[in-house]
Amino acid sequence: MGKHEHPHVEATGASLARAAQDALEKGGEAWTDMRAQIFDAVAEIGKPASAYEIADIVSQRRGKRVAPNSVYRILDLFVANNLVRRVESANAFVANSHPGCLHDCIFLICDSCGTAVHVDNDKLSDGVRAAAEATGFAAERPVIEVRGKCAECQ
Repeated sequence: MGKHEHPHVEATGASLARAAQDALEKGGEAWTDMRAQIFDAVAEIGKPASAYEIADIVSQRRGKRVAPNSVYRILDLFVANNLVRRVESANAFVANSHPGCLHDCIFLICDSCGTAVHVDNDKLSDGVRAAAEATGFAAERPVIEVRGKCAECQ
């Protein structure tokens, strides 16, 4: 992903949904009603959520069952287009608050309350990429997860 300096605009609510829609459409994909509802559910939960949790929320809103495998497909599309980030250790997903900006994933995950904070630190992720490269390994998508307790749970 590499180094780049720019101010971050952390979007929330309707502005986050608009930013996600813009990013997806720029990637050549359609922003359908189902995709919008799934994105809204991920964004509203506020902490890592499984595809099953997201499917339950969207099913309630739609008044009919939405299959988790359909949610997984859409989440995979969102991850590929930088709208959602996957917390690997929890097999869960969180909305990217600045979908137009590419950084490697660094998460601080609270083992008590389950919140996950995404941290952008190009110096750290570049170091991980360099260490991988030094062994002949081509790091395509580094994900760094640090587990512990957030300030509120300490």
